[in-house]
Amino acid sequence: MFLQRLKDVSALVFDIDGVLTNGDIIASDSGEFLRTFNIKDGYALQLAVKRGLVVAVISGGRGQAMQRRFEGLGIQEVFLGVSDKVQVLNALLSRYGISPEHVLYMGDDVPDLKVMQLVGLPVCPADAVPEIKAVSIYVSPNEGGRMAARDVIEKVLRIQEKWFDENPSAADSGK
Repeated sequence: MFLQRLKDVSALVFDIDGVLTNGDIIASDSGEFLRTFNIKDGYALQLAVKRGLVVAVISGGRGQAMQRRFEGLGIQEVFLGVSDKVQVLNALLSRYGISPEHVLYMGDDVPDLKVMQLVGLPVCPADAVPEIKAVSIYVSPNEGGRMAARDVIEKVLRIQEKWFDENPSAADSGK
């Protein structure tokens, strides 16, 4: 049932901390908060963009490094420092004319709960909090920042027959 519903996905939306990262933050002496991202998640994200899916990230976190990371992957819809994820999602869907039932949203913690209740395909990493697992129709076997995003993106692209890249570039995931 879950896999069949992936055929109609036209937008992939991700929280960042705890989903595209493992949730750890390193505070540098300069005051910047540093995160690590999985390179295989990056490859899948940029491929989804190339295949015509709307890909967005919505996070309460902020930072120039995060902005550059996602722009380097070709993600046009980067929303950082967000306090109301529902408002941002609704504006995004309105701009693209996408119905909420065609959205896959991956979140991991309580701030994602309301937005996940609005979309057709709420999913989460293995280490999400119980409240998020309870509303998810799929729980990845992978933890946040450890290819949980790759897991769901690959499933979507495979079921839509868009996964294989005839001319992959080694630089695509490292941008």
